[in-house]
Order: sequence, then structure tokens, then C-alpha cells
Amino acid sequence: MRTELEGYRVAARKALLILHGKQAQNEEVRTAVMALRASGWELAVRLTWEAGDAARLVAEALVAGYSTLIAGGGDGTLREVAEALALAEGDASLALLPLGTANDFCRAAGIPLAPAEALALLDAAARPVDLGEVDGQLFLNMATGGFGSQVTANTSEELKNLLGGAAYFLTGLTRFAEVHSAFGRFSGPGFAWEGDFLALGIGNGRQAGGGHVLCPQARIDDGLLDICIVPASQDMVGTLGTLLSGGMLGVESVSVSARLPWLEVETPEGLDINLDGEPLEGRRLRFSARAKALRLHLPSNSPLLSGA
Repeated sequence: MRTELEGYRVAARKALLILHGKQAQNEEVRTAVMALRASGWELAVRLTWEAGDAARLVAEALVAGYSTLIAGGGDGTLREVAEALALAEGDASLALLPLGTANDFCRAAGIPLAPAEALALLDAAARPVDLGEVDGQLFLNMATGGFGSQVTANTSEELKNLLGGAAYFLTGLTRFAEVHSAFGRFSGPGFAWEGDFLALGIGNGRQAGGGHVLCPQARIDDGLLDICIVPASQDMVGTLGTLLSGGMLGVESVSVSARLPWLEVETPEGLDINLDGEPLEGRRLRFSARAKALRLHLPSNSPLLSGA
């Protein structure tokens, strides 16, 4: 007869992987899943096919009693699963399996890109982390606007498949001629700025668009969002070059920055925002940090943790 402790251990080693449909034939993922099962984990796999699948699969997993979920895919898939799990307001934890082109959040968080190593974090303690929120939508990594979001939106899948994260850099180089600034007003607790700007980053994580670090000091458990505003300057080409390459001093040398629990953005002409791959447009937007919205399996030395 199984003891109560043995029953807890079985339940604790039961998880459901929500995997982007394009990764169904990924042999490295399949090998990692089989190895995890061989080590004693009861691991089920469900695939996404179209919009809304991730949220539906999260709901079904919680009803079925899964206390640990895994999101497998690019930054967009990770955001969708994290948002659905946070909105459910349960106790289930989330592990991340990075399988995208950029994997910006996982790279900044120190989560291994190799599937077997990423799944090994299931044995790490889940930590409470924040999510960003704007107009009812949640994001795990970063909201970007202006030039950065244009590059992300206009980088083709074919180019990403061919070049990986370098595809974003190449796309940025080819779109210099289309760059124009926007006027915006920004306000938050003890912070106000207005003027023409080229790019905007509101970070829960640190980087976006294939490795461009916009919020190098961001922490995922401090209840704050890191703000990066890149003002328009006479040397537009030099500023954009710094954004794309990192430059000698990085984005901090050309930007206005702040760390705030919330930020209101007003752009009379409207602003296109990219939320980890999810498009959003508006003239007045309010961003806020939803503190401790999710329990996430992270390396103990993750750079995004306050104690790191």
C-alpha cells in the first residue's frame, strides 16, 4: 500500500508539456521527453495548432490536476502559456523549454537552450515572479515600440530559419531608410518625460528582437518594470547602430531609463507595441507590473533574480 509521502512524490513528478505544433518532430525534444519519463516523471505532451490553443490547454491541464506545466516554443508561446496560467490564479508552476529563434527571455534568465538541460529545471524550486501588464494583457519578457518592434514584426520566418537571431540584426540594417520618430508623453511615480523618440522598451526581462539588450538592469521579482526610452537625435544612424549592435556603452548611453511599478504612455499618432510577439496598438496605454503573478522554475543563479 502506497504511503502518503510516496503519493506526494508521484504527484510532484507529474507535468504537462504544451508544445508549439512546429516542434512536434523535433528529435532533440523527443529524446529529452523520453529521458525525463525514464527518470520517473509522468510527462504528457499536448500540441498547439492555432490561436487560443495555449490558453485552452492550460485550462484543461489545471482541471486534470496538473501542478506543473511546461511551455515549449518561442517567446510568443511562452508568453501565451504564462499569461493563461497567471490568469487562472492557481498554484501550478511553470517551466520553460526555449525552442524559438531568439529565445530572448530564456537567454536573459540563464535557462539552458538544450532541451534536456532546460527540462532538468523541473527539479529546481519554483520561484514567484512578476509579469508585465498592459490593458489587460500580460507579458513575460518585454513590450517594445518604435524601431525595435518594427524590426521584430518585419523579420520573415524564412530569414529567421536561415540565420537565427542574426536575422533581426540584418532586417534592422535594411530598414534604416524607413525609420521615423514618434512623439510621446511618459509618466509614472516620480517620472515624467515627453518628446520625440525612436524606440521604447518596457522590460520585465532584459532583451528583445534577437538579443538587443534594452533593459540591462531588469529583475523579474522586484515588482517593477524597467523603462527604456531612446530619444530621437541628430545622429539617428549612430543611435540606431548602437541599438542594433550594443555599442561600446550599450543602450544606456543613448536612452532615458527608469524603474517603475507603472507607466502611462500617450502618443497622439498611435503606437504599435510588440508584447513578446503579440501586436498591440493604442494612443493611451498603461503598463504595470503584476507582482508575484506566476511561479517559475529558474536556475538559482538566474541574472533576473534580485538575489543574483
